[in-house]
Amino acid sequence: MNMDIYKWPREEGIKNHDLFGEEHFGTMDQAPCVVYDKRPLLDPKGNEVKGLYNVWLTLNNPKQFNSYTTDMVKGVIAGFHRASMDRDVVAVIFTAVGDKAFCTGGNTVEYAHYYSMKPHEYALYMDLFNGMVDAIYMCKKPVICRANGMRVAGGQEIGMATDITISSDLAIYGQAGPRHGSAPAGGSTDYIMWYLGAEKGMWNCISCEMWSSYKMQYNGMISKAIPVLKKDGKFIRNPQVITDKVVEDGAIVYGEMKTGDAAKEAKAIIKECETDFTLLDAEVNKLCWTFANLMPQCLMFSIDGIRQKKKFFWDMSKLPNRHWLAANMNAEAYLGFNAFSNKKLTGGVDVCDFLEYRRICAEAKPYTQELLDAVLPKRV
Repeated sequence: MNMDIYKWPREEGIKNHDLFGEEHFGTMDQAPCVVYDKRPLLDPKGNEVKGLYNVWLTLNNPKQFNSYTTDMVKGVIAGFHRASMDRDVVAVIFTAVGDKAFCTGGNTVEYAHYYSMKPHEYALYMDLFNGMVDAIYMCKKPVICRANGMRVAGGQEIGMATDITISSDLAIYGQAGPRHGSAPAGGSTDYIMWYLGAEKGMWNCISCEMWSSYKMQYNGMISKAIPVLKKDGKFIRNPQVITDKVVEDGAIVYGEMKTGDAAKEAKAIIKECETDFTLLDAEVNKLCWTFANLMPQCLMFSIDGIRQKKKFFWDMSKLPNRHWLAANMNAEAYLGFNAFSNKKLTGGVDVCDFLEYRRICAEAKPYTQELLDAVLPKRV
């Protein structure tokens, strides 16, 4: 049977499916912002591949550990949508500026100074946050989290929404909400037990304890921890973390942070090192090359098959979480975010008096100025 599709009217050209222009992106000298950068796909020898690219979507707010402002959230949404619609893009690398932090979550200064005591406004913000996580899940490209530093709180939430994490071995991971007036309600609590198991997942979410990249790799949270320190021209593994043995005296110690004199020695070693992301970026490029040499539609169907399990539970909780988080801006979030964001005024004290707060709550007292004065750190 012969079929000539051109015997019927056809529309020529390529349609533009973008929802956003350049208004939500900035440059490296315009922090705080999100930078959208298309870079050529590289083959294993480092040669540029003609006509194919990767998108590097970069959080640019290093002075505040790459925490995302409201405008930056819009930039992440716009960036993932644009990359998803861009036909010559192979993969998205979600990363940040510097070597200290991938992301520490929402901007606590903005939370404290604007959103606290404005639950209606924070509910609007949470619609944007939910849209940011949705944009990662809906992206029609593989998404790699290039964790260049600490991935904490909301940074952990958006990092866990990505498909694969390749991490600097200096990075630490964890939550901060219960310590600073919020909760890990941005996605990770919905499926963290799949990575860490129920009890370890519980502890990681509620303790606000920071875990090393090696501990996260050992427990299945991330794919690889890559050395980024160079001493005398050679890469060395993070000396602050136990990586040369798995068990000591019957206990698993691999990935645990060193303490005491060993920790002091490690810090001294780090001062003698330079930071070099060459190996980290080589591993990211290796992943992208693997993706490029797979059937694109089959690849994305396979990725979406894994994503949809996480997305199912995310979709179940994101709307009620929005309302609770908004209401909480009148309560513990006000206390926690103001304590943290104003630590320069309180001599470095960044948390409330938890025990006094519990005593006041036990006496069934309302939220009054007296409660705030008793619980918040004192100005110095």
